[in-house]
Amino acid sequence: MPNYILPKVKLPFKSESNYFDELKWKFALENSKIGIWDFNATTNKVYYSQESKNIIGFNNEDFGSDPNDWNNRVHPDDKKKYFQDFKDHLNGINEIYVNEHRILCKDGTYKWILDKGKIIEFNPNGTPKRIIGTHTDITNLKLTESQLNIHITETKLQNEKLHSFSHMVSHNLKSHAANLESILSFYDEASKEDEKIEMINYIHEISKSLNETISNLNELVSIKNKKEISTNWVDLHKNTNEIIRLLSFDIKLNSAQIINTIEHNISIQFNSAYFESIMLNLLTNSLKYKQPNKLPIINIHSANHKDYVEIIISDNGLGIDLEKFGKDVFSLYKTFHNNIDSEGVGLYLVKSQIESLNGYVTIKSKVGEGTKFSLFFAKEKAS
Repeated sequence: MPNYILPKVKLPFKSESNYFDELKWKFALENSKIGIWDFNATTNKVYYSQESKNIIGFNNEDFGSDPNDWNNRVHPDDKKKYFQDFKDHLNGINEIYVNEHRILCKDGTYKWILDKGKIIEFNPNGTPKRIIGTHTDITNLKLTESQLNIHITETKLQNEKLHSFSHMVSHNLKSHAANLESILSFYDEASKEDEKIEMINYIHEISKSLNETISNLNELVSIKNKKEISTNWVDLHKNTNEIIRLLSFDIKLNSAQIINTIEHNISIQFNSAYFESIMLNLLTNSLKYKQPNKLPIINIHSANHKDYVEIIISDNGLGIDLEKFGKDVFSLYKTFHNNIDSEGVGLYLVKSQIESLNGYVTIKSKVGEGTKFSLFFAKEKAS
């Protein structure tokens, strides 16, 4: 059973002689593992209860009555607020002094302390004379709070990934569906057998590409609970040609040219579904936002840098007013032209997908002249 030695200071009770009330007050606090401090501002001396000392691993004999015995152990990052909160209470800004800080223990570790106090006595001139407060060890609470914040962050990240994934599925599959719908419409109107055969060939191409898209999306679904995005070697020239073939009907319909001069045999570690989504979004945008009086010409080429492989996609389309819309180009649900089917999702996906694997995207554009996107794919796999 611990020895309860009352401090030789005034305690916050109506009668100083009420020893038993003081004893019950002190016993209740120390039995609940709450430390007590009693600061005399006139003498600049402080009483620390045994429990306050126990929290940081000290005995009575090796912890003094100087406020700096505690103050000097406050974590450097917490000191400014620690002193400011106490000062605000002394100046009457806050009715009660409350502060959370880390304190250096005797064994060299830090503990989190909830520090509370209140002025209970004033000098005749109105200045604070005596402040009494408590120390509560909240280290375990802080650890739980930290773990909870980690879980919240992870859940938020998973929700963002799911949100992005749903948009990507919608965009990728709608692109295939729109192509099929257009081809079937032309098939119904075709009068010549060779035209119908051409339409059937387009459908076969789209069907093959659709199967690959679904396979890639299924792979993403299978790893949705993993923190790391799966990657594989993506042949930039070959995969870009496959996406161009997928768009062949739209290219013909718009009398467009897509010229792929990406160097052969350049491969990157990337996610196949993401690469398809990025290229589909940018190429379909170039076709969609063409100038009415110009045949669309889209050039795709590559550049090799120390840490990145750059893919440049440039067109002669409508262009975007970057002075007006520059800060919103890659934002979600932001549109810059009057197409009724614009959703403001595509460029947001491009940015989020390439950045998720340590790459980035830039844009240059001029209204009436066209747009150039530079995709920088990291050479090293994202960690």
